[in-house]
This record gives sequence, structure tokens and C-alpha cells, in this order.
Amino acid sequence: QVQVEESGGGLVQPGGSLRLSCAASGTIFSINAMGWYRQAAGKQRELVASIPSGGSRNYADSVKGRFTISRDNAKNTVYLQMNSLKPEDTAVYFCSVVLRTPTSTGWSLQGYWGQGTQVTVSS
Repeated sequence: QVQVEESGGGLVQPGGSLRLSCAASGTIFSINAMGWYRQAAGKQRELVASIPSGGSRNYADSVKGRFTISRDNAKNTVYLQMNSLKPEDTAVYFCSVVLRTPTSTGWSLQGYWGQGTQVTVSS
């Protein structure tokens, strides 16, 4: 059983900052990748940023230079620092965690989602 829980959303004025956190808990052998997605009203869910284990960070073009993703492997936690927020950043933000588990024939990858946290950028 694995739980993924986000925190840190809220209401912020344009130009402001927020920091989202996401912690994975439960039966975890290792985490392959962690990331943040968002879904605005009436739109499809989109990737915001991702950080694989030992790899380079990946950002959506719309957030490059404003958002920073980081992770604490000891705490199974990923963060999203969001600066210079714009109204178009308003969405429900979801945390994604991909676990890597050994099997008799190799490795198994399985993804988990958090429940989402609302971010609203408005004056």
C-alpha cells in the first residue's frame, strides 16, 4: 500500500510564490521518478515538472525560469517552488510518483497519483 499526499496549495496574488510538497509513504523499495502535473478547469492534465532518480529535471515551457522542482530522497518527498505566479497557473496540481520494485524477472514500475491540491492565482 502506497500513499501520496500533497500540501501547500492556496490562493496567491499574481507575482506571488507558493511551495508545494508531496510525500510518498508505505511500502516503497525505491522511487524511479517524481513529478508534478496540473489540470485547469476544462483542460487536460499536463506535465509541469519532473525529476527522475539521478537524471536531469524537466519543465514545461510555460513554467521554465519560474518553477523549480526538487526532491529529498531520504524523505520520499518532492517539492515544487513556484515563483512569479500568473493567473494562467491556476489549476489543481497533482503529484506523481513512479515506484521501482524488483521482481523475479527484473524490475517493475508502477505509478501513483496524489489527490491534488488547488492553486489559485488571482487578485
